[in-house]
Amino acid sequence: MFDAYGLLPKFASISMLPFSPHLSRSLTIPLVLLAALFTFTPTLAQDAANEFGAGDDVVVEVDDVVAAPADAGGDGRSKADQNLLSWVFNSLGWGYMLIFLALSVTLVSLFVMNMLAARRDTLCPQELVDAFEERLNEKDFQGAYDLARTDESVLGQVLSAGLAKLSRGYNKAIEGMQEVGEEESMKLEHRLSYMALIGNLSPMIGLFGTVQGMIESFQVIALGGASPKPAELAEGISTALFTTLVGLAVAIPAIAAYNILRNRVSRLMLEIGVTSENLMSRFEDVQPQGEKN
Repeated sequence: MFDAYGLLPKFASISMLPFSPHLSRSLTIPLVLLAALFTFTPTLAQDAANEFGAGDDVVVEVDDVVAAPADAGGDGRSKADQNLLSWVFNSLGWGYMLIFLALSVTLVSLFVMNMLAARRDTLCPQELVDAFEERLNEKDFQGAYDLARTDESVLGQVLSAGLAKLSRGYNKAIEGMQEVGEEESMKLEHRLSYMALIGNLSPMIGLFGTVQGMIESFQVIALGGASPKPAELAEGISTALFTTLVGLAVAIPAIAAYNILRNRVSRLMLEIGVTSENLMSRFEDVQPQGEKN
């Protein structure tokens, strides 16, 4: 039918002539690119291998470079071999190490001294109470006074002060006992205050080291350009952290020991006041010598 009317040759000529050249060109360009890619890729890879060496050698060299810092430090030793004590010493330095060591030794010495001074046998011995009461029951007032005066405890000093002023009246004797008790209490608290001073001073020194370490780290960043060395940054940060840590490690026991011992001293001084007044209560009717008839 199409041949009869002559439409097939016309349709074929109309449909094939416009599209065949365009289709052939669109298929030819990708094929040329693929052929060029497969042609030049082995050549480029071979040139890169010849320039940088074999692939295995490159991997080995990279592994060597990566493993080199982990095997040896700046002093030829492994970082893992350095123990914590040497790390702390290197971070603190001689200055902070000596300061914290002096504070620690002083704190331990003060703690031992205050513990020995804040005992009941030292401040208010029961043997003195029994012996003093026995002398009073025997009406041996001079013996009671000599016993209290020769005793080195706080209770002995309080009782001897009261008996020494008993001739001026009972009220004057109580006042004398209170004065001696307050004086001895102030001495004990004065010694305890040095522990509180260490507890307050140690964190301040740690804070000073923190600020100094952070300044050193920022100085490394400022002078190191776009890529500062992490090891140099770590030195300043280690100084900042370890000074804070050691400062708190000294301050926390100091503050805890100060509060515990202060409460203990206050309780024992209260016990001394009550015991001394009970022992001197039998002289309540004593009047000053000038007022006697």
